[in-house]
Order: sequence, then structure tokens, then C-alpha cells
Amino acid sequence: MAFRERHCPPPSERLKCLVPPPKGYRSPIPWPLSRDECWYRNVPYNWINTQKANQRWMQREGDKFIFPGGGTTFPEGVGQYLDSMEELIPEMKNGTVRTALDTGCGVASWGGYLLDRGILTISLAPRDNHEAQVQFALERGIPAMLGILATQRLPYPANAFDMAHCSRCLIPWTDHGGVFLLEVDRVLRPGGFWVLSGPPVNYQQHWKGWASTEEKQKADFDSLQSLLDRMCYKLYSMKGDIAVWQKPLYSTCYNLQEEFTYPPLCDDSIDPDASWYVPMRPCIVKPKIQFRHIGVGQMAKWPDRLIEPPERVHLVSGGSDGNFKRDTKLWMGRVKYYKFLLPELGSNKIRNIMDMNTQYGGFAAALINDPVWVMNVVSSYAANSLGVIYDRGLIGTINDWCEAFSTYPRTYDLLHVDGLFTAESHRCEMKYVLLEMDRILRPAGYVIIRDFPSFIESVHALGEAMRWKCMENQTEMDDHGKERILICQKDIWKSSQIDTSDEEK
Repeated sequence: MAFRERHCPPPSERLKCLVPPPKGYRSPIPWPLSRDECWYRNVPYNWINTQKANQRWMQREGDKFIFPGGGTTFPEGVGQYLDSMEELIPEMKNGTVRTALDTGCGVASWGGYLLDRGILTISLAPRDNHEAQVQFALERGIPAMLGILATQRLPYPANAFDMAHCSRCLIPWTDHGGVFLLEVDRVLRPGGFWVLSGPPVNYQQHWKGWASTEEKQKADFDSLQSLLDRMCYKLYSMKGDIAVWQKPLYSTCYNLQEEFTYPPLCDDSIDPDASWYVPMRPCIVKPKIQFRHIGVGQMAKWPDRLIEPPERVHLVSGGSDGNFKRDTKLWMGRVKYYKFLLPELGSNKIRNIMDMNTQYGGFAAALINDPVWVMNVVSSYAANSLGVIYDRGLIGTINDWCEAFSTYPRTYDLLHVDGLFTAESHRCEMKYVLLEMDRILRPAGYVIIRDFPSFIESVHALGEAMRWKCMENQTEMDDHGKERILICQKDIWKSSQIDTSDEEK
């Protein structure tokens, strides 16, 4: 599966062009209606509709795709599936579980319906024969990224998610020394829950439908349980087609393991949080001893954890409880001013937001009561503060802005850029960063750029060349021109070279 991982072209092969929308593109349906329907022409891919029709992932009705909430293991609806899951994991109902990872997400109905239950999910899927799973998810206004468990670590820090989920995602969990499950273990918090439905769970009832044998499925389940036992996981609950295991909260079990037990504990040669082009390792990442409030049930419940300084803030250069609180207050004021300059921010005209150069996620925290979600991005060349962001109950990823971001075109309504060009202009050519921003920005979407005047002037000129309509503004503090704010809107334009077929080329 390595061929489905990130593969960026060398600089000599980079394209210097704008990506046009498909024929018939329309402004996306606003949230919350978008969770259940989208325009066909915006994501004109029909494979899932035809191949998965009996599973009710999605259905085409006229000029729309309808998402009835079905899935491979929940054809009767994701709502009923989540009700069953909450019976097995009561922590999903009281704010203990806040962040989740869905591997092999389909069209992300699981993550989409969890939003109503106060749980924020990153839905992960590759670009494969299902065509545009992640693009459908983002068109619906649901957090999602392109990604796959193959050879490289997922772009998230250790101890990030409260829960991880696989619904017949067909990942061979016990192959290759269990390295895929060990990578999920790395990003799962101590005390976190791993949920599996589909093969080989409840094989006694379903083995015939899986075109297998009962003996084969039993052997697969026993092999999986053996691996989880050696990873110190406990079977938390199991009922019907859903099984839940819990990662150990403390290191006691690891310390009692016999010598040469497989999988072994990882050595300290690679930072557990390192995740940008870092190979996966078939070993267990042991939680650091100094953290006493990083596990599920040890942290403040949602929403209190949003404003409580996390332990991991002290790992960031210059990080402290006081610095964290000042940053939270600072962004409350800045976002209030942004809404004055851009009244659409906070309305249903903006749903998918990316903060392209964040530290603690303060911008996202200030928007928590608005009908938006924010993908917090930390530069691969900056101090890795993603752990702090996840401790707050927010989501994010790492990226090098000299390269493309792992998403489809036209997937974000607003991009927020604070100091990125000052920090990265010595490495990344500005025009390529702006072309990537234009690629992932929806037609009529917005950009808010905060930086020194020299960079603002350059971005303004390049933005106008890309058909953005831009306006410069002073900052909320009127700091005598030390910083400026540029707000741009991407124009809705059509290319004469758009193919007239149903498929986007």
C-alpha cells in the first residue's frame, strides 16, 4: 500500500496553474444540511453509489447525492450503530471521550454523526477504488484527510486520540508484526478505546457472508486477541458486531512483560511524536512517566479541557501555563476583530476552516461556539505543539508547506495564515504556497493572512493575479504597521478547457 502514500513531485515538475472547478459546480450546501446531502456536480463520482448501493453509504437523487447514514457494518443507520457503541463505552456520553480517529472511513458518516454527540473525529481514507471518499466527507462539512496505514507514521502525535475506530476497514491488523495496530496504539491515549466491527468480530454469525470459513475467522480473531494481550490491551466490552479494547492507563503491564516478548517496547532513538515521513516501527511506544494527566479519564472532561493548560505545553519551547492562558485570551480578541472585518465568519457560509500555522490552537478555540470545525496545522519545521492541541480536545496535523496538503481541491471555506511567510519564506517559495492555498480553497472561499507588511504586499499582488479580491486592514491593536491583515476572497471562475464529460479530469 506504499503506492497510496504521499508522493510529491520534485520542484522541477511542480505545476504553476490554477485548478478549475468541475462543470456545473455550485456553492456547497450549508451546514448542517450538508451532512446529509451535497451537489452531484461538485463531486461527480458515482462508483460508491453504484457499488455500495445495498449498504446505503450514499444515493444519487436528481442533482444531489443523499447520505442516509448507512455503512458496511451499519446498513440500518449510523445513529443506531452509535447508540450501541455508547452502551459499550459510557465515556462517550459524558465528555471523557472527545477526539477520535476513524481508519478507513468511507464517506465519514461515523465521524459526521459523532459531532452531534460532542466528539470530534478525523476521518482517514486513501485515494483508492472508492474514488473520492475524503472529498465527499469534506464536501459534507465533516473533518477528513487523505491517509493510509502503509509504511509511514500517521501525521499525528503520540497519545492524541481518545478513541480509534475501524468498521470493516479491511486493514490486516496482525500482518507485518502487527505494525498497523502498533501505529494506532502510538496515536491512542493511555486508557483510550480501540473499536472494531466487521471481520473477525462475531465471526460465529457472519463467516459465511464473508466468503470464508468459521475456522479461518476464529484463527484470525484468536491471533488478533493474542497480539492485543501482548500489547497489554484488555477486552473492555463486546456485544453483537462491536468489540472494544482499552489501552492500559499505566505502564505496569509493560514493566511486567517477560524478556523478548513481542512486540517489544520502542527504544528512545525516535521521538514518539515525530510523524513527518517517519517510518512506522513494530514496537510499543511507552507513555512518558512525567505525564500524569494525559490519559483518558485523567484529563478534564470536555469542554473544560479546552481552556485548561495541558501538561504537554511545557514541552514546547517557551511554553508555560501562563503563556497558554495569554495565548487563549489573545485569540479571543483577534477572532472577535476578524468577525468585524469578515461578518461571514461565524455564519453558515463558512464551515471547513484550516489554521495553517498554529501553535496552541487558540484560533480554533476562539471559534468553538460557531458552526465550524478547524484543522490545526503545525509546520514540520516548527516546534511540535500538536500534543497540546489534542489535549485541548481539538484536532490537527503536521505539514511542510513547501509541499501539498493531503486533501482534494475545493475542500476548505477559509484559510487562516498567521506568520507563515515570515517563518517559512526562506524555505518555501511564496507562489507555490499560494497556489496550494488556491487549490484547496473553495470558490468564493476566504483567506485571512496576518504578517509583516512586506509579505502582505507580495501576497496581495500574487493573490490578485490568482483572481482573488483582497483588502488590507490594520490589526486590532493598530500596532503602527508592524503587522497587517489581508483578507481575500477567491473568485468563482470557469475554465474554457473544462471537459464536458461527467468525470472530473
